[in-house]
Amino acid sequence: MRILLDTHVLLWALAEPDRLPEDVREQLVSPDNEVLFSAASIWEIAIKAQIGRLPLSIPVEEIVETAQASGFQELPVQSVHAAGVYRLPLYHRDPFDRILVAQAIAEPAHLLTADKMLAQYSELVVTIGKH
Repeated sequence: MRILLDTHVLLWALAEPDRLPEDVREQLVSPDNEVLFSAASIWEIAIKAQIGRLPLSIPVEEIVETAQASGFQELPVQSVHAAGVYRLPLYHRDPFDRILVAQAIAEPAHLLTADKMLAQYSELVVTIGKH
């Protein structure tokens, strides 16, 4: 199964895995799954850290390195993903969440998120409980 992590889930998986349910942690380490993180998530992290909305104790580049060292694969933002945003209803206005949904649909991949609002978009959006 292909799994795309939303930004919060990516950060929790790397820095606070205990915040994720046990079944999600198991999915992330299973060799049967391809775990993806979006370049859009890294962009979101960089922007929010720069404007002070996300305190980081490490450089953003280290987040990328840690994700790759964890076996997660980077998913670049492609034009087909960007164009897919146009077809999404305006259930959610956050541009980062919208591109992640568009990527999940285009790839296809299951998008793991804690944001219940995103579940309206597709059966590919999997809402997880956070601890």
